[in-house]
Amino acid sequence: MKRVLIVDDDPSMVELIKLILENNNFTVISAGTGEYALKQLEDELVDACLLDMMLPDINGLQLLQQIRALPMGKHIPLIMITSKQDEFDTVLGLELGADDFIHKPFKKRELIARLNVIFRRIEQDKQSILMPISFGDVSINPYTHSVKKGEHLLELTPKEFKLLLYLVTNPNMIFSRDQLLNSVWDDVVAIETRTVDVHMRKLRMKIETEPKSPKWLETVRGYGYRFSK
Repeated sequence: MKRVLIVDDDPSMVELIKLILENNNFTVISAGTGEYALKQLEDELVDACLLDMMLPDINGLQLLQQIRALPMGKHIPLIMITSKQDEFDTVLGLELGADDFIHKPFKKRELIARLNVIFRRIEQDKQSILMPISFGDVSINPYTHSVKKGEHLLELTPKEFKLLLYLVTNPNMIFSRDQLLNSVWDDVVAIETRTVDVHMRKLRMKIETEPKSPKWLETVRGYGYRFSK
């Protein structure tokens, strides 16, 4: 059963949403304040959050940012619930990391449909990222965290593997060193950008046939790196 956290200070709204979700095989927990919601996320494993925009102690968009800053909150689906028809708030919320918005009053089928769409997308993403990936004579198995070049199993550190997988699953996209640090080294508070250069150099030595003239792991001068395919 999927576990959903409702963050709303209106008891009647919480009960309404809880009834809708439980009738559709979701497990529900709730919080009436932003502070208690953050505590719940530290203590409980949840699959999604429904956040009201107006809370007694904090603005919903501020809470959204605080949740996204938590290690356990980076990838939790977040749907904002609002009675305002303000396009600015909607756009800002999506830019800050909301997965969707739903406006009051809403129909129960709409709420369930939006949750199911998000869960279906996450499952599809998981399945696609776990499929073996190949380029040239290199093959990556995301499920076993293994990489082969030809018939030889390569010895990659966890960070080298994560960096390689991140680039390969975003082909032809250019990433700055800071972007790669934020995505691959997100568990480190402070680290120098040259760390990316060091890891890229080591990856090229293992992946590329000619490391000094890389075919796959390219440097984009003045910006960063990309996987070229």
